[in-house]
Amino acid sequence: MLHFKIDSAKCTRCGQCVADCPSRIIEQSGDQIPFIRSESEVNCIHCQHCLAICPAAAVSIFGLDPAMSLPVAAGSFPTLEKMTNLVRGRRSVRRYQDVNVDPKLLQQLLAALGNAPSAINRMAVAITVIDDKEVMQRFRLKALQALAAAVAAGRVPEQHAYLVQAVPAWFEQQVDIIFRGAPHLLLISAGPESVCPPEDVNLALAYFELMAQSAGLGTVWCGLAKMVMELLPELKAVVGVPEGHYYYAMLFGVPAVHYARTVQRDTASHIHRVQV
Repeated sequence: MLHFKIDSAKCTRCGQCVADCPSRIIEQSGDQIPFIRSESEVNCIHCQHCLAICPAAAVSIFGLDPAMSLPVAAGSFPTLEKMTNLVRGRRSVRRYQDVNVDPKLLQQLLAALGNAPSAINRMAVAITVIDDKEVMQRFRLKALQALAAAVAAGRVPEQHAYLVQAVPAWFEQQVDIIFRGAPHLLLISAGPESVCPPEDVNLALAYFELMAQSAGLGTVWCGLAKMVMELLPELKAVVGVPEGHYYYAMLFGVPAVHYARTVQRDTASHIHRVQV
């Protein structure tokens, strides 16, 4: 049941919810209030566009009260200048303070990820987080010890030869070239129930990165972590990645470095303009 309800006293019969429904399941007859046929409910993609677009806050769906939604008005979003500065100033951070991120801040960031776009609005990603630096240290040691055993047994293929360097770097120099000494790890995965697993995962991570960096945290996409987990599947079980899921990892924490300015690569994108 969608629990689609219209407050007839508030509804202006503007038809915005009807026109904006991606699944086109909301109907309106003449001057009557909009409705959804019971047989059409299965086609709802749970986007809540109807709740969001109603100017009179008359639409409720899934039992949600529109009064509990944040208002979106002029000035609600960052300016284009601020967003472009964030994109230009975002850096991959590989130096972190040995402290935990404030739990309330982290919860705020993770909760907001439910709003990242996903194919057909399936919202089928699984979020795994190591939110304590002591747990992260234990995972780091487990991974590096397992990697050392794999190196000793000659089980590291040539295409992953770079990983071999991580063993002496850690055990002889205490340099962590895989997890960069980060106190936290975010891993997002998606399985067959997701229509586009790689896109859903990468979009969620990109949204997290921009929010985290705007909150003063550092992040880095960690391909080496995925490389290690592919080499040592038992590590995927440790962090709870189901078999057959696409996944990727991001390190994050309070940065131990401050970048004083943006880099200059606005001309790095190759733009092709289509003429038809």
